[in-house]
Amino acid sequence: MADDLKVFRTWSSRFALRIIWALQLKGLEYETIFEDLSQKSPLLLQYNPTYKKVPVLVHNGKPISESLVILEYIEETWNQNPLLPEDPYERAKARFWAKFVDEKLLQSVIDVLVTEGKKQEEAVPRAKENLKYIEEELKGNKFFGGATIGFTDIALGWTAYWLPIIEEVTGIKLIDADKFPRISEWMQNFCDVPVIKANWPPYDKMVAKIQGTREKCLAPKGTD
Repeated sequence: MADDLKVFRTWSSRFALRIIWALQLKGLEYETIFEDLSQKSPLLLQYNPTYKKVPVLVHNGKPISESLVILEYIEETWNQNPLLPEDPYERAKARFWAKFVDEKLLQSVIDVLVTEGKKQEEAVPRAKENLKYIEEELKGNKFFGGATIGFTDIALGWTAYWLPIIEEVTGIKLIDADKFPRISEWMQNFCDVPVIKANWPPYDKMVAKIQGTREKCLAPKGTD
């Protein structure tokens, strides 16, 4: 009996893209349900009543939430084209860096986007410091796992598309090829993979969304 796979996502969610990439890299067929988070569907609320957000993977009627948890589930359920290395230590490292991306790097980049003045001046070095850790971890490899895309690459993948947009919106350069040659090369390698570049959201639409997020966060309180 064929697996029944459904992915609940939005058009712009960087977390949902992780699931799309993983499923396609595994060669799995799935149905996509696009959500409007301003009017969440009864099914989304049914499948993710705790967080009420995307992504959600529904496998034969069973829902799994949170993108890194879903990636682990996909990896454990379908063993073709593995995303995690066989060695337990290397697997632990991949999970560590994926967690670092979500808990440290992402927030530091968001802080650059949604602040200005002194707060932004303080946020930029924090973001670059976190990027430096990523730079050092790449160690000259094409991808974090070596020659092919793996778990950490998928977790970090949003940076290859969103960081240049954030730079455009804020006018602040975060990734300089001279200072971050490994990340710069990794970003190009990652974007060149057909499964990756086929699923990026529309660029102009994404720029407008991120610009809107910045303007909303910087608007004086009490204004629309």
